[in-house]
Amino acid sequence: MGTVYDEITLKNVGDVIDVRRGYIKESEVRETTLQVVADTGADTLVINEAVRQALELRITGSGSGDDCQTTDPVEVHWKDRSMICRPRLMPNAPEVLLGAIPLKDMDIMVDCNRQCLVGVHGDKQIGRAL
Repeated sequence: MGTVYDEITLKNVGDVIDVRRGYIKESEVRETTLQVVADTGADTLVINEAVRQALELRITGSGSGDDCQTTDPVEVHWKDRSMICRPRLMPNAPEVLLGAIPLKDMDIMVDCNRQCLVGVHGDKQIGRAL
């Protein structure tokens, strides 16, 4: 199996909450759309410093190992599916990794034959939704 890339959008959860409360406009939400590697060996979303700065996420704690920290939560969007998670920050990571927890939470799997992400249950997301 080769490397599977796909496009996701990440949004700063604090901004999303501020929109719901009427403090800011939807257009003011800090977000970024980027290509990620679907990595079933990673447990969660792994971002680099460039993504952290683009979303203006604070470092909130230490993860596993000295070179890994956690940040403010983000909304992860893939097609019509979404979930919230606290990314792990690996400042010099060359690519952003979409790990097993966000894949499972959004009911997505890696289709090895077609080398792409697909919904586990087709177009309908089963499980938690925002």
